[in-house]
Amino acid sequence: MSSDQTNASDAGNETPVLFSQQGGVGRIVLNRPRALNALDLDMVDMMMLQLTSWETDPSIKIVTVEGAGEKAFCAGGDIRGLYDARKVDDDEMLDAFYRREYHLNHYIAKYPKPYIALMDGITMGGGVGVSIHGRFKVVTERTVFAMPETGIGFFPDVGGGYFLPRCPGKIGMYLGLTGARIKAADCLYAGLATHGVKSDDLDAFKAALADASFDQDAETVVKAILDQYSTAFDDAPLATIRDEIDRAFAGDSVVAIFDALEREGDDGFGSQTRDILIGKSPNALCVSFEQIRQGREMSLADVLNMEFRLSQRMVCKPDLFEGVRAVIIDKDHAPKWQHGDIGQVDPREVAEYFELLPADKELGL
Repeated sequence: MSSDQTNASDAGNETPVLFSQQGGVGRIVLNRPRALNALDLDMVDMMMLQLTSWETDPSIKIVTVEGAGEKAFCAGGDIRGLYDARKVDDDEMLDAFYRREYHLNHYIAKYPKPYIALMDGITMGGGVGVSIHGRFKVVTERTVFAMPETGIGFFPDVGGGYFLPRCPGKIGMYLGLTGARIKAADCLYAGLATHGVKSDDLDAFKAALADASFDQDAETVVKAILDQYSTAFDDAPLATIRDEIDRAFAGDSVVAIFDALEREGDDGFGSQTRDILIGKSPNALCVSFEQIRQGREMSLADVLNMEFRLSQRMVCKPDLFEGVRAVIIDKDHAPKWQHGDIGQVDPREVAEYFELLPADKELGL
């Protein structure tokens, strides 16, 4: 494919994903800037098809992925589309989106050529899924990273059960339950990014990749170029509250976390974090806690298999539908959750989310 072609027809007036080649670089540009490059099923399929083609193309040495516009890399999955599918009981769509998205996440993780995600701007939810599993994860001063799913009655998916418990201490549990938004320094501190580059240097960095001869191992070439453009950011705010996070989120249940936050006192971290958690879906908090707890000892494939089971059960429950209504549709930010508080969530109900699906419905990674 030549450098000025795409391999998909226009969706409306814009092609949602652009593909091109510059030198030895296969470039992916998520191209829905008005929707903050939110990921829908067509985009997932386009990426999978192109990555599969590039895997065996000897002229492609590395792959980069970025978002169009200056606001977002990718702000998440197309939640509105999923809401509409749930509204008309389109179970086929709800299965297909998560099934194919998670397969793409896993494919990126095992991709044999260096995959470089330029996480410039908002990077959340589904956007994390198409970036964090790559070999190189580059953040800038404009990066805003979050897994905010508990706020809409869902759980931090796209492999969150794998990468969150591998953050230092209890940072991953904190990020997964609260949906806290963090910036570049925190991403690097938490191990959610590999390099930092100033946004003003991205064009030069991409040009250097395109000009590279790749007469050495491709990963070595990328590392050398990244070393030229990498920058240090300010101290990580997470580091200043690391002790509080590790104390409060070390409990063996969400109830224990609430109790620990209360012991932190009425001023500062404890009360602020408790207030944040009170606004989340109690059911989603408990499912997410168990997802992150179990995921620490699991492979990425096993985590994604688990998360697919969770997704297929979550989409049938009222909290996700209500959360999307409150945050995305009506925007009243006043969801009425299935359970009034965390104490009403039955552990047996949580356990049901993790049970195997019928054999022909499993993700199968």
